[in-house]
Amino acid sequence: MTTPFHHEPGAVPPPQCPAHNLDIGPGGLRRLHGPEAENNPAGLYDKLRAEHGTVAPVLLHGDVPAWLVLGHSENLHLTRTPSQFSRDSRRWRALQDGSVAPDHPLAPIFTWQPVCVFADGAKHERQRGAVTDSMERIDTRGVRRHINRFSNRLVNDFCEKGTADLVSQFAEHLPMMVMCAIFGMPEEYDERLVQAARDMTRGTETAVASNAHIVAVLTRLVERRRAEPAHDFASWLVEHPATMTDIEVVEHLRLILIAAYESTANLIANVLRMVLIDPRFRARLSGGHMTVPEAVEQTLWDEPPFTAVFGRWAVGDTELGGQQIKAGDALLVGIAPANTDPTVRPDLGADMGGNRAHLAFSGGPHECPGQDIGRAIADVGVDALLMRLPDLELGVGESELRWVGNIMSRHLVELPVKFAPSPQQKLDADPLSVMARTPRPADAWEISSPARTVPEPRHEEAAGAQPAHAPGTVPLPTPPAEPVPAAGPAPAPVATIPRQRRPAAPARLWQAVTRWWNGY
Repeated sequence: MTTPFHHEPGAVPPPQCPAHNLDIGPGGLRRLHGPEAENNPAGLYDKLRAEHGTVAPVLLHGDVPAWLVLGHSENLHLTRTPSQFSRDSRRWRALQDGSVAPDHPLAPIFTWQPVCVFADGAKHERQRGAVTDSMERIDTRGVRRHINRFSNRLVNDFCEKGTADLVSQFAEHLPMMVMCAIFGMPEEYDERLVQAARDMTRGTETAVASNAHIVAVLTRLVERRRAEPAHDFASWLVEHPATMTDIEVVEHLRLILIAAYESTANLIANVLRMVLIDPRFRARLSGGHMTVPEAVEQTLWDEPPFTAVFGRWAVGDTELGGQQIKAGDALLVGIAPANTDPTVRPDLGADMGGNRAHLAFSGGPHECPGQDIGRAIADVGVDALLMRLPDLELGVGESELRWVGNIMSRHLVELPVKFAPSPQQKLDADPLSVMARTPRPADAWEISSPARTVPEPRHEEAAGAQPAHAPGTVPLPTPPAEPVPAAGPAPAPVATIPRQRRPAAPARLWQAVTRWWNGY
């Protein structure tokens, strides 16, 4: 079951070797990029599972080796055990020995940044606590009203024409409109911001400029909120007792904006595609046997917004899924293959309604903190669209739909539809409801939880260091100030770390009952 990484990255097999197949690289390992990975990822996962089991050796761009975790339980272990598998990319052995060049195509993804997704232990909990505490202050009802208003505004733009592309005219705009409102910068929403968010994650020649535009927009927002706080997400991060620097706030806003935009745009497009092409799906939805939230949940199983997450890095030599993992090895959380693991889904055609055991939002300490917002945007947005245009039909043959893929996701390029033209709907003229819940007492955030001892690389972080992707700079891997040991240093006691205070169980129960009663 094991296939050791015995080749050098970039090594080329002899001309007569079958490895010259575009999908097979040095050592006979399968590439996680290229035609097969982009056009038929499910077939690739099946081959890898048959050849290697639940953890498979693969090749990234430049034929750099990594491990793709395919099994559901193995992925849970990977994400829930930071003491073995760290999020700090500076541990990557390929970075330390120079196998991965500074201009590697995946550099924007793995370049270390001062954000919680690249941190473990106390630093992660401090930064993550600020994010989750701020998200808890968002008023769900207020957000849903925004989503409904924005959805109808978008439908008004094409409802009289009888045709539309639901990717470029709906799915790619709605998440950005909502996130700009949540952040407190609705005036910044425009076509340029949407296009920049689409462009910066695709490795294009203009990706750096697109990233610089987004960072500049968020930097202006943080500067305004330092001077004039408001009831919005940016202000809550700025004012949080975790005392984030301006750079940390900008970086976390950027992380949340792009992650929320990319994942939710993909989710909306995938839900609408399933509604349009699967007659059973559409019949159950229109017949009242399935709600839109149930349709969204089924889509999270079948077509998750992210197919994989790169990455985790082994703290020391270990074993996972029968494979010998070496310290510094890179691993990918296999979201899509985990969702089709035969041990949890022996029948892929079975209805998964009500089952949230999928890994669409990853798991463990780094599980997506904004998944409920993403679900709300998809739920309300799709529902509003179908209410306005109940006779939606696919405007082209299903075989004509095109995808663009990479190691992390598949993007539906277009979703052409046709429908009976209908008049524009007059939008509610009343001011939109406030996004914020009733403010909590200042002492509701406490520093009292026991420290978790997670070994981290030895490095000194400059307090105000400029991130690699700041405006005008190229996102390149940031080398540690001193060599990172192959296996992490012995755990050392760390100071007490911040913990979020959650409402008491009766309060949470009452909130849940209230949301259910109001249809949310």
